[in-house]
Amino acid sequence: MKKNNLLNRRNAIITGVSALGSLLLNGCSESSPPTYGNILRMGDMLTYNAHRTLLPGQSLVKEYAHRDISSFPATGTTNPGDSSRSGFSEDYERFHRKAFADWSLKVEGSVKRPGSYSMTHLQRFPLRKQITRHTCEEGWTAIAEWTGLPLRVLLQDAGILPTARFVNFIAYDGYIDSIDLLDSFHPQTILAYGMNGRNLPVQHGAPLRLRVETQIGYKSMKYLQKIVVTDEFMDNGDYGWAWYTGI
Repeated sequence: MKKNNLLNRRNAIITGVSALGSLLLNGCSESSPPTYGNILRMGDMLTYNAHRTLLPGQSLVKEYAHRDISSFPATGTTNPGDSSRSGFSEDYERFHRKAFADWSLKVEGSVKRPGSYSMTHLQRFPLRKQITRHTCEEGWTAIAEWTGLPLRVLLQDAGILPTARFVNFIAYDGYIDSIDLLDSFHPQTILAYGMNGRNLPVQHGAPLRLRVETQIGYKSMKYLQKIVVTDEFMDNGDYGWAWYTGI
């Protein structure tokens, strides 16, 4: 290899490392993810800023054909309607008993038109179907077809405010998580009410779950109860999982 090529390669590596280091040092800026004050959470920030800087923000993940659909385990799922398990919700149990006929999704926070959306209302929006791969944090993968509405459509209908920065999801089993606006407005981020041509089953998050196809599986929350749009990060404590897990 010629000397000039070696120098160019070395300079490129130094430039790249310097850029990532600069992003890390600027971790307290408004564009950075939360770190919970824990130095181990700095990995969140590095991954987040590297993805946001080096990768196209709205690039699509691979979609598959119907022949690729596979079995899909529901590991780690606790039915919020099961009174014998932790995370029991009387509201969820009541909705489940009535086949979710009276269920609705609340949307509030930094929006012009806070309110509730019934399943009938949600299904009036233009739907999106996508066959994608779910990558679990436990190491397994599965492919399924999801049917729902793009999250961005719901946020626009509610009138998301210019000051908004995070979209928070509250589930009936007590789990709370959030994503930034780039992932919220991604074309493949949907609120799914169908799976493999049928209504979403309970073990996979009925009646409505989030699908964030650009992140590891646990970010695709099940059993959605409420969406809260906020101008600042809503700190719900350290669950032991990274806040950003882009793939």
